[in-house]
Amino acid sequence: MKTYNTSVLPAFVQVVAIGLFVSLPAGKAFSQADFYKGKTIKIIRGGGPGGSGEFQTRALVKFLEKYIPGKPTLMVEFVEGAAGRKATNVIYSSSRPDGLTIGSIGAGLVVGPILGLPGSNYDLDKLIYLGSTDTGDPYVFYTKGDLGLDSIARLRATSGLRFGAHAVGHPVYVTARFVAYLLNLKDPKFVTGFTGPEIYIALQRGEIDAHATGAARFVIENPEWIEKKLVHFHATYTVPKGRHHPKFAHLPDLDSFAKSGTERKLLDMFRAFQYPRWPYIFPPGTPKERVQIIRDAMRKAFSDPEFPGEFKKLMGDEPAPLGGEDLERAIKELPRDKEVVQLYQKLAGADPLPAR
Repeated sequence: MKTYNTSVLPAFVQVVAIGLFVSLPAGKAFSQADFYKGKTIKIIRGGGPGGSGEFQTRALVKFLEKYIPGKPTLMVEFVEGAAGRKATNVIYSSSRPDGLTIGSIGAGLVVGPILGLPGSNYDLDKLIYLGSTDTGDPYVFYTKGDLGLDSIARLRATSGLRFGAHAVGHPVYVTARFVAYLLNLKDPKFVTGFTGPEIYIALQRGEIDAHATGAARFVIENPEWIEKKLVHFHATYTVPKGRHHPKFAHLPDLDSFAKSGTERKLLDMFRAFQYPRWPYIFPPGTPKERVQIIRDAMRKAFSDPEFPGEFKKLMGDEPAPLGGEDLERAIKELPRDKEVVQLYQKLAGADPLPAR
């Protein structure tokens, strides 16, 4: 291979030669960005179709397609089970770290390893965090209207109230257990195995009596239930603390039923778990250049003036997104108080509720 001493070349040739050397790093960066051209990115959604998880993913996908260099195609695959932990296991252990498989998980991602829940076969500190479409999600607890439970006193006098939920450990399940525990309900039952839409059908059929769910999604999915007073609302759970949905700001917060410092810390821990509401992740070992490309695309998607409107149309509330670096920091700062974790484990599990 020929070599040249640029000191003996004409000045204009030296300029060209130097320009070529300077351009090489940029060319390398361009090839990384161009990696996604003509590719398909698979988003593994930790849950079933038709729920909040799908809707927030759908709100984001069109903007990611716009901002990822190379304009790749994005497809969504649903992996149900263990409140998103099954999908996380797929990302962590079974997906190639090539930047072509992204996990879209709910708050169950962070709960499992900290509480030692079954099926949490991944290390939170080794996953790569890309961003979250929202932070927090106020919950509301309600019962079927024809039961006539229009006060806390009547709730407490009723035995065997049946709560509908997705799966043991899912935030909807955990919220229902918190409600039953803090309100001292008699012999509550927790019926799992539903998707979000199926819970509403089960309520209409009289198969379950109660539900604790995201307030914004309930408002957008069941406005006629509110207008016709087909349900009774009893309490809200603000996540982050003090973030009420306007429709339910008059309801008591679950905090008002806590009797001890441990119980208040329990609620704060749940809020911390819910803060990174919809984490997006890459498997460990994904090349840093591709991580940065997707993080940048997420940031641009969140900053797009049309994103909040699309998110609100599907989710019923304004988004409060987190970038990848901020999400990673939030995960590292999660509280892990031993006494509170033990109580949380009891409430998030399938055993009878502990005595207060």
